Amino acid sequence: MYEIFEKLLLRYGVTAYKVAKATGISQTTLSDWKRGRSTPKSDNMRKIADYFGITLDYLMSGVESKDEKETNLMPMYERDIAKRFSEIIEDMSNKDSGPLYFKGEKLDDKSLAILTQALKSAMKQVEIIRK
Repeated sequence: MYEIFEKLLLRYGVTAYKVAKATGISQTTLSDWKRGRSTPKSDNMRKIADYFGITLDYLMSGVESKDEKETNLMPMYERDIAKRFSEIIEDMSNKDSGPLYFKGEKLDDKSLAILTQALKSAMKQVEIIRK
């Protein structure tokens, strides 16, 4: 299992430390798995699978199910993107912060509405894909 975990770390460019912090699994526990001193508990395996957006079967075997959808982003990044999109939409809606510009030109109300709708649509598409 640890070999698959290491491959996931490399694929997504994260460290075991970052996974430990995000999942609440201690670094000592991860080290013990690596050295073969202990085997992962099912709840910890679920946390890791959820973190990477994979199934427990994949974490255990390294084999992807043909029924699974491939996702390019880990759930933790999707949450960040959704949060950032919401912040951008809120910023665009706030008239007190001044006009918005795109490539040096002030956005008119119609362009602003189109951009806002596009961001909302992108967020909705991610939600649909995840289901």
